Amino acid sequence: MGKLDANSTLKRLRNRYRLVVMNEDTYEEVVKFRLSRLSVYIVLSSVFVLLTILTVALIVFTPIKYYLPGVGYGDALQVKEFRQLKIRTDSMENALKYKQQYFEDVKKVLQGKVPVLDTNKLDLPKPESTNE
Repeated sequence: MGKLDANSTLKRLRNRYRLVVMNEDTYEEVVKFRLSRLSVYIVLSSVFVLLTILTVALIVFTPIKYYLPGVGYGDALQVKEFRQLKIRTDSMENALKYKQQYFEDVKKVLQGKVPVLDTNKLDLPKPESTNE
């Protein structure tokens, strides 16, 4: 393949095209535009930049920034409350885990799946007799 000449690429970008919007019933021209590829590229790029600027301005200059977790804004009270809620949640999860383990152990005992300890086999020290 041959190399694209910079002059021909620029010429292709500047070629003019006509965009016509017509009424389908009467074939009457409603609107017509004279466009080039370069003008369409410039308009679309400008719209993209404008929307990006508006989005950033909306986040920076409004209270929305406090509701976005990744932005890093927020006051110290919210951070403190978040930490307290995290600690409470962790402790509640641990308590729930311990209760579930307890109920599973009780269920095993009631079903007879856990061997019962025989206290007769324990080697307990005998109480000293006090013969006075």
